[in-house]
Amino acid sequence: MRRKLLYDYAAILLGAVLTALGLDLFLVPNRIAAGGVSGLATVIHYWTGAGVGFIMLLINLPLLWASLRMLGHEFVVRTLFGTVALSIATDLLAFLPPLTLDPLLASFYGGILSGVGIGITLKWRGSTGGTDLAAALVHRSLKTSVGQALLCIDFGIILLAGIAFRSAELALYALITLFLTSRTIDVVQEGMIYAKAAYIISDRTEEIARRVLHELGRGATILQGWGAYTGQERRVLLVIVARSEIAQLKEIVLTQDPRAFVVISEAHEVLGEGFKLEATGG
Repeated sequence: MRRKLLYDYAAILLGAVLTALGLDLFLVPNRIAAGGVSGLATVIHYWTGAGVGFIMLLINLPLLWASLRMLGHEFVVRTLFGTVALSIATDLLAFLPPLTLDPLLASFYGGILSGVGIGITLKWRGSTGGTDLAAALVHRSLKTSVGQALLCIDFGIILLAGIAFRSAELALYALITLFLTSRTIDVVQEGMIYAKAAYIISDRTEEIARRVLHELGRGATILQGWGAYTGQERRVLLVIVARSEIAQLKEIVLTQDPRAFVVISEAHEVLGEGFKLEATGG
């Protein structure tokens, strides 16, 4: 248990350092304030000259204090650790020279590196605070959704940065960074999409399942369902396959039952025999 806890906190620390590198090597030197507390701290940094990490800590601590009642004890401790680690790492690594002064390259690589860092932190049940806490407070006060509150806060900070730096282009670069960061966080937490889930409604589910088993080497599960309009019992076949096997699966279904109804969706994470296990962290 203690080893697992130490591993979690080491992962949170690693995520905080990677996020700090994204800020120091790319975003802050190029005045790209991609929403969040780090974006607001970047604007204040250029106004006052104070360290970005120090400013982030000053903003985060009141937010964390105000949201104590909404968070569990363990999450509060992990969030405090992640917040302090990110703030200290950002100021300690501020001496590093920027890797590029091209704002497009900075928004691209800064967004990805920050996303990897935040994704690692979240995957191991940590947090670096930020506008997530502010959004939760707004949600509780104004009864709006957390997603809407977060979107409004981030866009508000980007708009503020565009006005403060007198550059619409920097605001547009910040939007690119915001998008890349959010997508990278999803990839780190959920993994790359390498599998597909297929739901097959057919009168010949047994024959299709048999061919899937023998030709694709994949298992299948037959679910019981009913037609909402007809009220008739229908059997639904659930099959998980790799992306490269989708074409072969569709050919099997088509040859067995041309009238089959098939729904294919992305499976972000698959745990079990025949598929690479994805660590969920924590």
